[in-house]
Amino acid sequence: MNVRRSAAVLAAVAVIGAATPAVADPSPSSSRAFPSALYGSTDPKYDGVWRQSLALLAQDTVGVKPAAKAVRWLERQQCADGSFASYRPDPTAACDAKTLRDTNATSAAVQALAALGGHDDVTGKAVGWLKSVQNEDGGWGYSPGGASDTNSTSVVTGALAATGEKPGRVEKDGKSPYDALLKLALPCGGDGDGAFAFQPDKKGELAANADATAAGVLGALGKGMVVEPGEKPTGPSGAACAKAGTPEQAAANGAVYLTAALAKDDGHLMSALAGAEPQPDYGNTADAVVALAARGEMAPAEKSVRWLAKNSASWAAQSGPAAYAQLILAAHATGTNPRDFGGADLVKQLNETGPAPQAAGKTKASAAKEDSGSDFFGVWWYVGVCLVAGIGIGFLFTGRKKQQHL
Repeated sequence: MNVRRSAAVLAAVAVIGAATPAVADPSPSSSRAFPSALYGSTDPKYDGVWRQSLALLAQDTVGVKPAAKAVRWLERQQCADGSFASYRPDPTAACDAKTLRDTNATSAAVQALAALGGHDDVTGKAVGWLKSVQNEDGGWGYSPGGASDTNSTSVVTGALAATGEKPGRVEKDGKSPYDALLKLALPCGGDGDGAFAFQPDKKGELAANADATAAGVLGALGKGMVVEPGEKPTGPSGAACAKAGTPEQAAANGAVYLTAALAKDDGHLMSALAGAEPQPDYGNTADAVVALAARGEMAPAEKSVRWLAKNSASWAAQSGPAAYAQLILAAHATGTNPRDFGGADLVKQLNETGPAPQAAGKTKASAAKEDSGSDFFGVWWYVGVCLVAGIGIGFLFTGRKKQQHL
């Protein structure tokens, strides 16, 4: 597994009959030049807006001010109706009926631009478009009109929350995104105890999906991709699944499922691609860390982030900016220093995949630890014009998301 929300992308690609999988070839293209403002060197056809949004969101989360041209590139990807496609090679050309608008890309862009601030016109139009394509069950599919799925509904919910909307009040025919998520949550007992499914199968049955469960926990809690470290437990507590009559209970059940799934393989999830040899799923493990932290389930989240710190370097280097962003968000959610993540500086590695950022400052987490002098910092000192970059030392928090999955 590579980059979060891949289930929705793969489903959409299958629907439109694309032969190329949603994850780009990890090797840079030698025949095409992509925009210098774009993070990553692989073909952005299926994930350009997604990976750009995650990169900007992760930078902002750790106090890095992104390059102005990188932000501008993302803004210009928006269609006149407020939507975003996965990638528009020529943003000066108007979007038309052939433009494949994408709820996931739109929602990721909203979360990134809302976090950066000063882009209310862009995010407002995007949210308006998302509301206009809400399904009758209260949820969203990857593409407008597509059947609702957990991943898409959850990332849209995060976008709504990021712009100050109350997701439970965003309804279509009296149904909110929480209603859609509850329908996609598996009951207690049997296989997939308390997990979320991606979508019902052709027979209308639900199958547990770890990627969808990580997304569903965040969506059911009304949270986006950024989870602040040290948040108090949200919703009911307990180590057992219970009937999900509320979104909070569905999130609690999902956390129970994720905790058990992570425990099976020493703190990480395994891939489940049909016909392929099972292998560690770094991206979904990172998503699970964020989801568990959002629930206040810090012990399993911290164990998994430690596993990621030891084992994810090669995967991140191959997968690019969205992978680095996922790891940074997982580190942030657990109070782990992303500048010393298993000896790697994730922030530096992410920054090197695109245009140089404007500045680096403190994270919210590091500001809280300033008195101890143990955290990284970044401050502009104006003597001539020079930047002094602080050295980061992670602090321990005791207690504490496209591209090949299913």
